[in-house]
Amino acid sequence: MAHAGLTRGGFYTYFDSKSDLYAEVLQCFFTDPNWKNRWEGVEVDMARADAGAQIVRAYLSEQHYEDVGNSCPMVALPSDVARGDKTAKGAFEKIFRAMTAMLERNLADDGSDAHSKAQAIAALCVGGMVVARALEDRALADELRESAMTVALELGGWEQKGQCGMLSACASSSSPSALP
Repeated sequence: MAHAGLTRGGFYTYFDSKSDLYAEVLQCFFTDPNWKNRWEGVEVDMARADAGAQIVRAYLSEQHYEDVGNSCPMVALPSDVARGDKTAKGAFEKIFRAMTAMLERNLADDGSDAHSKAQAIAALCVGGMVVARALEDRALADELRESAMTVALELGGWEQKGQCGMLSACASSSSPSALP
């Protein structure tokens, strides 16, 4: 805020409530082309057949884990949104549905319920990063991100069970990586 020449009070006067602020942040993250919504060395090529796997790898990447300032707001704001009103919850839901739809379009077709799988994968990504960032033990946080990534990739049909043994190997095997 100081960089923009605003005080906290001056900034918050632009919004009627915290929920309105959260809704704006959620909308901007995915719709404003000037918003920095990528992490160093991590990109998504939505035209590729493995875009879903790219999204999972990017979302649970070390870069996203470490770049808290440019984090996806679905990771940064869920507790605040949960206490918010319909505006904030609606914006969060819209972004979650968009992420789910992107994942669903890219699932390996095995005849099962693609929508449920995509929702579970999105929840693994968001929830995995939320919990990993809340842990003090970095090794445990990395293990959790790796576990969430492995299960999400298997659920999506993008990796065979046990194929992806280390986060760094998974993240580097899909260059470029992904962000929704």
